[in-house]
Amino acid sequence: MSGGRVSEGAGCVTWWGYSPARDLLSLGERRRARSTGSNITTKHSGAMRHEQHVGPVWVVESSMELVARQLLLLYLALMPKESMGNNEKTEVFLEVFGNVEIRSQTEETLRRAATQLTASVTDTPEEATHPALNTTLLKFKERDELARIFKSWIHPRPSSSSSGLMSKAWDYRVRQHLGTRYDSKKSVFDWDLRMKLHEKGCGVINKQQYTQWRERGLAFEMREGVYQRTNPSLLSSRGFSQRGEKVFYTGYWGDIVSSPYLSFGIETEDQNLLKTQNGLHVKTAQDISVANVQELFRSLSSRGRCPTTSQAEAAEPSPEVDRTSVPVNDLLPLTGISVTFLPSDSLHKLPEKLKYSHFFNAVYVSASCVHQLNPTVRRIAAPDAVLVVELARYILDLTKEQEAGFAERVASTALEADFEPWRDGRSDGGHAVFVPQRK
Repeated sequence: MSGGRVSEGAGCVTWWGYSPARDLLSLGERRRARSTGSNITTKHSGAMRHEQHVGPVWVVESSMELVARQLLLLYLALMPKESMGNNEKTEVFLEVFGNVEIRSQTEETLRRAATQLTASVTDTPEEATHPALNTTLLKFKERDELARIFKSWIHPRPSSSSSGLMSKAWDYRVRQHLGTRYDSKKSVFDWDLRMKLHEKGCGVINKQQYTQWRERGLAFEMREGVYQRTNPSLLSSRGFSQRGEKVFYTGYWGDIVSSPYLSFGIETEDQNLLKTQNGLHVKTAQDISVANVQELFRSLSSRGRCPTTSQAEAAEPSPEVDRTSVPVNDLLPLTGISVTFLPSDSLHKLPEKLKYSHFFNAVYVSASCVHQLNPTVRRIAAPDAVLVVELARYILDLTKEQEAGFAERVASTALEADFEPWRDGRSDGGHAVFVPQRK
């Protein structure tokens, strides 16, 4: 393998999406002028990125490892301020979201969360302990798999939790991807940043931070500390064929090129965060990620009313507050918001159930699941629904021709599924928006 393999850059597990967070509800409201009780389904989207202002959400992921991670991120996002203040919550969330190695304090928080999530999926299988972490519709074997994953986070095997495991797994991926270019990897990283990400409008991604992420898998270092503990939520199994038999290896099999900065760090409504000086951005993608996630958490806490900075600081818990883990049913209640996880094979089965006939007001399909877009989707989409499909704009290993070809494939696949481009929908380059064809 001289030059490396293109597919190795993106990996085979989509831990985060290849696009900025999208407000699906406001998109649907522009389509309908007024939205009441909108139902949204996402297919393998890195769902936490896309549910900023939504009502009921149904999520279909391709594996229980992805569902477990989504549940963990939701748990962290909904921790009450009495247990974790907004600033610390933001730091911990981003650390778990984008770092393959985390601090020991964060590892302890993750284990406590996993303990509560285990109880949530096993103790009350028929009634959701929290509407935003609803796993009751999963199959029994899927809930058992979730419980197994959470328990592996709580009591990891020595081989998977030892210091240095993730750094070795990351370096293995980088070597596989770059091949003979490994010895000049910093030049490759710089080229990908300047000639690809910056050219695509991601100028806020800082060279130092991006290079560190490409080298070590650490995207967010907001506090002084040692980042050496394995982040188990980014571990998964991958099958390899050896001598005619399939052997599974646990490691990091996600993106090593595009970066988790895409989700929260390249767009913001606060223009002060996009200011430049001498042609360089003053703030970084990490700064913007922190600001966006903090605003998201404040909105969740107040359900539409963002507190002032002084109020947010006052909400920080004192050091004397009991920091024991929070049961799932004691997480922040969210009026009108629910997140329900469906079985992995649900997409082609939903049309068979009368309940889901023309039910969803918005459907989101990630770039990794475009192959599952077919005419059955039209049968579950409401007459005034929007279909949002993630494009390959930020999959850096693709050529311009391959990127354009992917967009053409998405358009033709949507047409075959009885959807047409939404002329009034603003394209952001990272998504294509469609509506049901008129009969």
